[in-house]
Amino acid sequence: MYKRKSWREKLLDDKDLPKVVAIGPKMRKQLGTGTVAIPAPREVDAIMRRVPEGKLITINEIRAIVARKHGASIGCHITCGIFAWIAAHAAEEALAAGEKKITPYWRTLKSGGELNAKYPGGFDGLQKQLKREGHRVVVRGKRMFVENFEKNVARLRP
Repeated sequence: MYKRKSWREKLLDDKDLPKVVAIGPKMRKQLGTGTVAIPAPREVDAIMRRVPEGKLITINEIRAIVARKHGASIGCHITCGIFAWIAAHAAEEALAAGEKKITPYWRTLKSGGELNAKYPGGFDGLQKQLKREGHRVVVRGKRMFVENFEKNVARLRP
């Protein structure tokens, strides 16, 4: 019988990553030419962990850091998002196990400063954490955003 991996096990499973690959013909229209860096899950988690209290980062900034670190044209938009999601759930799993220092995933936003409802706690949990750190969350339709998030983006290096 197959035993499902925990979120922390998924975070530690690097498989054959990181790697840099050429952007194939099917993706050139969307991504352009050059190379794409596909990070390991732990790389995305490590970037998220470096965001200090009161600061924020978006998946696009994470992608840029990954690209610079590996000398690629861009960072993979799919894997960076998936690995941030895994890091968020692994952090909650660690917290439930009694760990105190977890990845502050609530500081990682989607592009445009949007909250990611798929993170643990959903909008309510994220909003609580962000307000505690001094951010104002605004509702636009069914989506939520950190107001003026650009002013608080952490400037991290690879």
